[in-house]
Amino acid sequence: MDLNLLLAVVIAYLLGAIPFGYLFVRYALGQDIRSLGSGNIGATNVHRTAGRKAGIVVLILDIAKGFLAVWIAGRFTQDSPLGLALAALAVMAGHAFPVFLGFRGGKAVASFIGAFLYIAWLPLLAVLLIFLVVVAASKFISLGSIVAALLFPVAVWLIQRPPAPILIAAIVAALFIAYRHKANISRLLAGKESVFSLKGGGR
Repeated sequence: MDLNLLLAVVIAYLLGAIPFGYLFVRYALGQDIRSLGSGNIGATNVHRTAGRKAGIVVLILDIAKGFLAVWIAGRFTQDSPLGLALAALAVMAGHAFPVFLGFRGGKAVASFIGAFLYIAWLPLLAVLLIFLVVVAASKFISLGSIVAALLFPVAVWLIQRPPAPILIAAIVAALFIAYRHKANISRLLAGKESVFSLKGGGR
């Protein structure tokens, strides 16, 4: 593997591994987000347990690290499709399996949004609109995330017709997000999934 490509992937993983949800709740509340709510370090659980403002801050930071990781990869690899694709998957892997938290992380939805905001912003916008419709109708963030993620590769293909590495990364990312939501899928099927409230919890 080319050295610049390798560095881009490593940087993307390490950026993804920065656990903003954990750090923010630890600083703001003096608590471990992994012991609250669902135990997830992502923005949705932060929103439910620490409040709306905290959730928004963490969401923005997690999206930003996804975008930054792929932007850096673009600079390192002259925007090569392979470099961008690997960086997108690496930043998601970092968020889901952060080395700084014993590889116990989040579902990687926000970092996915940030990464593909750089690579495929128009298909991403299309599925984000679908996400909003599903969440508004069902009140389930998890269902919206799963549906939007699984439709994303279709949107990428229909709208952008990208090089093979980008399309493959979109497919892998979609399947990865669906897999990370397996517990949510079980709760949805059992009618036990938590509904989403704009107010959030906490302070």
